[in-house]
Amino acid sequence: MSSVKSRNQSGDQSSGAGFFDQHKDRQAWMGVLARTPKATLESFWQELADRPEYGVLRAPETGMVMVRGRAGGEGARFNLGEMTVTRCVVRTTDGRMGQSYVAGRDHRHAELAALFDALLQDPERRALLKRELIEPAENDLRDKRAQDARKVATTKVDFFTMVRGDD
Repeated sequence: MSSVKSRNQSGDQSSGAGFFDQHKDRQAWMGVLARTPKATLESFWQELADRPEYGVLRAPETGMVMVRGRAGGEGARFNLGEMTVTRCVVRTTDGRMGQSYVAGRDHRHAELAALFDALLQDPERRALLKRELIEPAENDLRDKRAQDARKVATTKVDFFTMVRGDD
């Protein structure tokens, strides 16, 4: 069995476990940033004390992706339909690159999500941003999901079949 080796910033080799943890963390915060309302991201950006300068490597552009589903959640795959997404890539002056894909056509939302992705890759900023932006946004998203589930549950219809006796 081979183990994954990677070089950390000091050039030392280490096992790849840290890389996979970082990848999982980044995947999680990118998902939260993509689903967080633009107004929340914009407000946090405006209130950020040390906003870095950045350049846009790939300007926000809107396109379509095919959404796939599975029958019953685990059956055969099928094409559900197309969805509009906007992507963006930015680089901060310290060289950190952030990227985003957000549902819809909001170019500013994609730019802000990419920018916060870049900032979250900075170990010195990560703890503050996770505590002040990602965790509250994640809680808001969880609360909205629960609220939507309760609202949908009120419309649930229970169907049943009556068996008639043989007369």
